[in-house]
Amino acid sequence: MARRSSGPLVATLVTAAALASCACRDHREETQAVTSRTMEAVLAAHTDSLMALPGVVGTAIGLCDGAPCIRVFLADSGAAARRRIPTQLEGYPVKVEVTGPIRPRGPGTP
Repeated sequence: MARRSSGPLVATLVTAAALASCACRDHREETQAVTSRTMEAVLAAHTDSLMALPGVVGTAIGLCDGAPCIRVFLADSGAAARRRIPTQLEGYPVKVEVTGPIRPRGPGTP
């Protein structure tokens, strides 16, 4: 009776286990793997280019579904402006919010 090699079966099982462990990683681990910079540093590095986009009136760090994220504020809900803003910056999620125009308030302005 000839004995069959289990080499291909073992290799397949090892590959499947490796893929399964990658698929179950926590999102925060994935973010850390993408960038070693803090969210504050990433926002500081990208604020000028975001503010240069038509319709963008501000940026900040805030909460998105209870987790920290980068927020980009728009003057209006135009689809063209939304399409230019990435959904992530260096692995951190980005949320777009329409706030309307933002104007500085001077002394005595309510």
